[in-house]
Amino acid sequence: MNSSKITVAEISAMKSRGEKIAALTAYDFPMAKLLDEAGVPLLLVGDSVGMVVLGYPDTTHVTMAEMEHHIRAAARAKPNALLGGDLPFRSYETVSDAVTNAKRLAAAGAEYVKTEGGREILPQVKAIITAGIPFCGHLGMLPQHVLEEGGYHIKGKQEAEHQKLIADAKALAEAGAFAIVLELVTPPVAKEISAQIPVPTIGIGSGPDCDGQILVTHDLTGSFPWFTPRFVKPKANCAAEIKSAVTAWKTQIGAR
Repeated sequence: MNSSKITVAEISAMKSRGEKIAALTAYDFPMAKLLDEAGVPLLLVGDSVGMVVLGYPDTTHVTMAEMEHHIRAAARAKPNALLGGDLPFRSYETVSDAVTNAKRLAAAGAEYVKTEGGREILPQVKAIITAGIPFCGHLGMLPQHVLEEGGYHIKGKQEAEHQKLIADAKALAEAGAFAIVLELVTPPVAKEISAQIPVPTIGIGSGPDCDGQILVTHDLTGSFPWFTPRFVKPKANCAAEIKSAVTAWKTQIGAR
């Protein structure tokens, strides 16, 4: 269990020490508390809450109000971990929107915010940081763009994509991002980016050479058995355990 509050500076220092960063999603009070007790230093109230908790087909349906609700719930755990939240779909299309909505998430309890995109959203990124809110980037596969891209695709295979990812990562780091999530980036490119920027890279489906790794906790624990990403190997089967417990209880009380 973490003995003291994790800060943005501490997450950044983990890269310089060569210490791998473990990050997981938390959408409510008990999960945030459990993950904190397990010593996870970086927690994210991700817009993936849309699929694994709210039953939406993708993240584009998640609202600011829903993000605020789940951030408040997780923040009530008062974790030692650094707790952040995603700015949801279309909540940061303008600089003004980005700052206003980042402040809303911060007021709900987010200690940092994350958005998807590179140089095309640099004005928003800089404005969020200027407003005093720590910022985490997100490059590679961008789930909020899943509809226009027609699915989830590995990024960086084409040379133009490769160069764009590197340029975007450098731009976000220079703008003041304290970390950058790399989602479904081909492992050699993720390794290259990690070596070229001074801030931690947090990989998801991007190979072992990022400075840290993040997963949707439901995928890690087998709590959402109806879909598991190909790159995830669950470490538990909580869904089966829940069904087994319920079946045993029904038998105990004589229910059919």
